[in-house]
Amino acid sequence: QVLLVESGGGLVQPGGSLRLSCAASGFSFSSYAMNWVRQVPGKGLEWISDVGSDGENTYYADHVKGRFTISRDNTKNTLSLQMDSLKPEDTAVYYCVAGFEWDWWGQGTQVTVSS
Repeated sequence: QVLLVESGGGLVQPGGSLRLSCAASGFSFSSYAMNWVRQVPGKGLEWISDVGSDGENTYYADHVKGRFTISRDNTKNTLSLQMDSLKPEDTAVYYCVAGFEWDWWGQGTQVTVSS
């Protein structure tokens, strides 16, 4: 059974930081690219970032580039997203997603950026 479990969300003030984590199990984690995708209530899904299976190549949406950093630890089957300089428009549910075709999803973690 594939499981992706996100953690680390919460309430943070504008300009603050959060670090999201995703614990993966039930599949060959090191063989899959991994993504972070977010959704604002009432709006569509938005791809934020992805990292290649070996962690060497990372990609970001323009509006988070320079503020967010994706990383993975294939020895621990974990994916992370360091989010700095957070803005109110970063408020969303953040999902950990496995594979280039978004094969498997976590349950999501809420991030709220507000003063």
